[in-house]
Amino acid sequence: MPALHKNKIQGYRVKFGIIVFPGSNCDHDCYHAVKHVFGQDAEYVWHKETSLKGFDCVILPGGFSYGDYLRTGAIARFSPVMNEVIGFAKKGGHVLGICNGFQILTEAGLLPGVLMRNRNLKFICKQVSLKVENNSTPYTASYKQGQVVNIPIAHADGNYFASDSTIKELQDKGRVLFRYSTPDGVITDDANPNGALSNIAGIVNESGNVAGMMPHPERASEDELGSSDGRGVFESIIKKLV
Repeated sequence: MPALHKNKIQGYRVKFGIIVFPGSNCDHDCYHAVKHVFGQDAEYVWHKETSLKGFDCVILPGGFSYGDYLRTGAIARFSPVMNEVIGFAKKGGHVLGICNGFQILTEAGLLPGVLMRNRNLKFICKQVSLKVENNSTPYTASYKQGQVVNIPIAHADGNYFASDSTIKELQDKGRVLFRYSTPDGVITDDANPNGALSNIAGIVNESGNVAGMMPHPERASEDELGSSDGRGVFESIIKKLV
């Protein structure tokens, strides 16, 4: 195992729990990234489970939980495992929601705002440029402040919306992790693929232990995938927890 991923306790590995809802389809991608790319421990956690004991970090992956009926993430939020995720987060446990996982975290009240239908009303799947807005969090520490990374998106409901006061608080307190930008790091409307307010692509909660992002870092963790810029998200988590 690379020295980067060794714990102060010899041989310790970060244990990730990958939540699986009916309709999840990025759970295997997340498992592959943390288990095979980064050499950490990982287990799938079915949505009916009622314990997260032993996990260091929980990932809510992308997909279409419960077919996106009613509203994205609205039904998944009431899965039995979500009571455990909420309790885990409130105790300081690290939680990362990716795409549909981000939507579920907002529905559960662990992150503010809501993810609405893309402004063009179409599903978007493409590589986008993101500017790192805050590299002092457990999810971005491996990046440089202001760094531009290329990570793919794949969603129909990635249009982040919140009240003006919430957007101001997120910005003033450094809780915006990533913004959609040009390849040169300029925040423009043309670089915004879905209409998200303030070009927001990812945020973190006030305590810094719960994060959500619409782009898929697990799909950009190996050069063979066209970009390895998503590695920094997982490397940041691992370095924080080891």
